[in-house]
Amino acid sequence: MAGRDLRALFSTNDPHLVTEEAFTNRQAQWGLVAAALTEHLQHIAAPAFDVADFEAPRTNVLVFHGVGGIGKSTLSRKLEAALTGAEHRPSQWGAPVWSGGRILPIRVDLARSAGTDFERVILTIRLALAELGHPLPAFDLALRRYWEHQHPGEPLEEYLSRSGLAARAGKALPQQMQSVLADIAQALLLPGTVGSVVGEVTGSLVRALREHRRSVRALAGCTRLADLLQAEPDIDALSYYPHLLAWELAQLPAKKRVVPVILLDTFEDTGDRTHRDLERLLQRVVWLMPNAFFVITGRSRLQWADAGLQGQLDWTGPAAWPGLADRDIPQPRLAVTARPPRQVLIGDFSPEDCADYLARRLTRSGQPLIDEDLRTVIAARSHGLPLYLDLAVLRFLEIRRTGRRPQPADFDVDFPALIARTLSDLTPEERHVLRSVALLDSFDLPLATRAAGMTHEAPALRLIERPFVQHNEFGLWPFHLHALIRSTIRTADDQTDDRWSPRDWQQAAERAFTGLGEQRNTSPASDRMLLIGCLRQGLALARDFRLDLGWLTDAAWAYVSDSVWEPLSPAAGQEPANTPETAADALVELLSALARRQHESRERTADRLTALVHTGLLPAELDEMGIYYLAKAQRDLGRTEASRHGMHRVMEGGGRLAPAARRGLAHLARLAGDFPAARAAAENLGWAGRQHRVLGDVLWPHGDIDRAAGSYATARDQADQHGVAGERATSQAQRALALAFSDPTLADDEIHLAQQLLTGLDLRATSLTVQIAALVRNAGTTENLEATRALRASIRDAAITATSATLELALAFHHAVRDEPDDVQAVITRLRELTGADDHSFYVDIAHYMADLPLPGPSSVVWLSSDQSVRWHWLNLVSDRREHLRSIR
Repeated sequence: MAGRDLRALFSTNDPHLVTEEAFTNRQAQWGLVAAALTEHLQHIAAPAFDVADFEAPRTNVLVFHGVGGIGKSTLSRKLEAALTGAEHRPSQWGAPVWSGGRILPIRVDLARSAGTDFERVILTIRLALAELGHPLPAFDLALRRYWEHQHPGEPLEEYLSRSGLAARAGKALPQQMQSVLADIAQALLLPGTVGSVVGEVTGSLVRALREHRRSVRALAGCTRLADLLQAEPDIDALSYYPHLLAWELAQLPAKKRVVPVILLDTFEDTGDRTHRDLERLLQRVVWLMPNAFFVITGRSRLQWADAGLQGQLDWTGPAAWPGLADRDIPQPRLAVTARPPRQVLIGDFSPEDCADYLARRLTRSGQPLIDEDLRTVIAARSHGLPLYLDLAVLRFLEIRRTGRRPQPADFDVDFPALIARTLSDLTPEERHVLRSVALLDSFDLPLATRAAGMTHEAPALRLIERPFVQHNEFGLWPFHLHALIRSTIRTADDQTDDRWSPRDWQQAAERAFTGLGEQRNTSPASDRMLLIGCLRQGLALARDFRLDLGWLTDAAWAYVSDSVWEPLSPAAGQEPANTPETAADALVELLSALARRQHESRERTADRLTALVHTGLLPAELDEMGIYYLAKAQRDLGRTEASRHGMHRVMEGGGRLAPAARRGLAHLARLAGDFPAARAAAENLGWAGRQHRVLGDVLWPHGDIDRAAGSYATARDQADQHGVAGERATSQAQRALALAFSDPTLADDEIHLAQQLLTGLDLRATSLTVQIAALVRNAGTTENLEATRALRASIRDAAITATSATLELALAFHHAVRDEPDDVQAVITRLRELTGADDHSFYVDIAHYMADLPLPGPSSVVWLSSDQSVRWHWLNLVSDRREHLRSIR
């Protein structure tokens, strides 16, 4: 059952408001507990099991760990209740199917605030077992000896009453211990007065055990008892007494058989990972009680299976703790398997769990006090972290007390308490690393160490073991912070003693930025994944902290050189919040505009780039990039003069894009119908200017398909040799388009190859070219009609004039093959509307040639050969296609 939330209860005067400490279903974790406990019961029931086997591996522990506020303590309490009685178990959890003795849950809160020391742990366990009504002589005698030695003059009964432990069999335990003393004294034939003196009884018992007297045969089976009774009764000896408990439990008659399930909560408060004194004592309890089952909850995974801890703890390594050597099991895979996992990372609540928690936490007249829309906002903001939900509930009540109805905007805040909870058990060095990596989307050990400005990785190594550091072994950088914790550390009002100043954050950003640049500059030039990752993180840092561009300049050039156009920053569909103010802002906008042009209208791209160029914020070499791609967008929009002016500026600047600008001018000459000038320009472009692709663009409009396809193949192979994936795909797409006019069978393979080369690339215009090639391949058939309509809509959205004209030319070819002169004439009319007076006017001439229609007047196109030769080539292509279609019917 859920208890009253006292904080919420005392935050309102509303007597009708019901505040429940809602428990959100953890069915998967219960399933793991049930499976592991079932396995444990089968193990200890086996004939070969020996409670005194100190060498066998231990499988009697299950660990749940997770970030602060994820609900570990709530889960521990709920497990205790569910194991106590079926009436406390949520119905959806299902009834366990184990057998083999009574289950006795014993929960110990190790939180510092609970004041639990090792003595209290041992006493809590023994007090729970006192409910059996059966003395445990070996343990009780040792404990009585320890107590009188360590607490002279303080009766155990008084201590139990004063410490609050008496509520659980507080009187039964001293009575059982006194009974043990009397029974042993009687068995040893000691005087009654001596029977009350533990020292006398202990000495006599040890001698009797050493002499193998029949009077103490009931205890003789505990072979370590004499040694423990002779050892100095200090805290170290006390930590070995749990073996006596385990032995005594094994001696119980079958009807009184009990299996303790000991729940150790808030395990992180046992100390840091440098001082493991209490952890070492607790580990002995687990090892020496192999017939008990332990459920440990805490912030961090147990490291007991790490061989490197040898010497710090008594039993370490995977041979000792095989279950604890398992990797954490991700939340989606939390399922009961043949071998249940023993280290389980408790994940965030699902959105449904968050909504359910908020609906049940505050109610009035049986209805949720927080309305559904607000619950949705809070749940989304929480990233599934229960602590955030808890804090949001208190904020809801705080706002409600003012008489105002809470609104969604009221919860667009970070809670500083999250920082305090997150940092509470970290060392100062770990805190420093945590704040440093909060600047990064993801990181590895070297990057975390570099961002923190440290010379050693040890603090970062410790930090990545924390549950709020999530791991993706397939990621470029494998580690990242829990999203809500990261945003809170970055933006909340930090009230901790070691909080950072703005200058601290600035210096950390500079270190992180430099670290990213070092990784980028020392990686192979072909590692594009690392390039994109460094750009995404580096751009964000440079923008947010107004950093100099530094290595980002070369990285930006590497990004555009391959024509792949992965999304960078901002994310797809988002726009920069403000007008660029720094060079970093401007570079973010530039690269975003270039990537987004594959998804936006060229009109939008041109507007963004025009505004950016006018800011003058970019250094000269990057300003050249903006001008060049603006000129390309203007060319796609049919703004020839503006495009030509931009290309001339870039070419005259002599920068990295000068060869590309010369290619742009060659394209402009071709689009204007001046093919001799276009060819002359192309012949001097070289690889940098993509010479062979431009020559192919000049040749195919002449109907010279074979030579054009050969030029495109050369361009594709050169791009492959240089490792430029975007250029390779573009050249292959153009080759597929050219061959689609002459050989549909061969074109089929070329189109397929082009599609393969486009995989993983974001090249909108090239993708459209491949789709047009498919239409040309199918020219003369009825398969073109539906595909044409969808393709025309896509091209219209992109606003690329040249692609629209190419599509219309493909339709002209289709109607010419089918001998439909009226339809060809309709295409020509659309082409005239698209191309205007000059640009792409050669498409109009080619459409006439395909259908053997006369030109309406003199043409402005200057061909490489006579217009009659060009007409003859296109007529032959139409004739060949008709023959091909007749042959396959």
